[in-house]
Amino acid sequence: MNLPNSITMTRILAVPVLIWMLSPHFPHGGWHGEQEMVASLFFILVSITDGVDGYLARKWGQITTMGTLLDPLADKLLITAAYIALVQYNPHVVKPWMAVLVIGREFLVSGLRSIASAEGFTIEASDLGKLKTVIQIVSVVAAILAHGWYEWHFGWFIMPVDLIAVVGIYWMAAVSTISAVDYFVAFWRKIEHASVGRRARENSFVLSRRKKDMPAANKV
Repeated sequence: MNLPNSITMTRILAVPVLIWMLSPHFPHGGWHGEQEMVASLFFILVSITDGVDGYLARKWGQITTMGTLLDPLADKLLITAAYIALVQYNPHVVKPWMAVLVIGREFLVSGLRSIASAEGFTIEASDLGKLKTVIQIVSVVAAILAHGWYEWHFGWFIMPVDLIAVVGIYWMAAVSTISAVDYFVAFWRKIEHASVGRRARENSFVLSRRKKDMPAANKV
């Protein structure tokens, strides 16, 4: 297993660790916000590996079938696990329907990708999908921090941590829905194009067979 795939596997193995960090069983050191700070930093570091493994795989020419399969799986496991854990950890910010929305979208996209692969084409990630990923990471971190702080005071400047978390979560829900629709539209256009091309090839094959059979029929 090469280094990029090893980094991807590390992201998968980090999922149960993140769930443990967002559970009541996480040990506290005695100072306020320790759990929130450690969990958010851990999530940020693990999320960064998503870009690192892809960059190294392209730079070193180590793009493999295993890596292609594991990378999106690791991303989906990490994000869905985070939102499921946050439903229990910070229900004020993350509602159950939001976790269902995230999981449902990932199932939808995975299903469409499987169909597209079976049909012989791929659908590239759009800028909207990449924006969705960034918003998801920011909203998860904000929701974790909002469990321990309502707002941060930096002299005269006040950062509304709880408000940022709520806005980020709803923004994530909106962008996830829009990106899912955008992905489905792109899939539908390509599947329609592939179907038209396949029907054209089938018709061409039938016509060619008929032309080959006509001389034999005339001889009889």
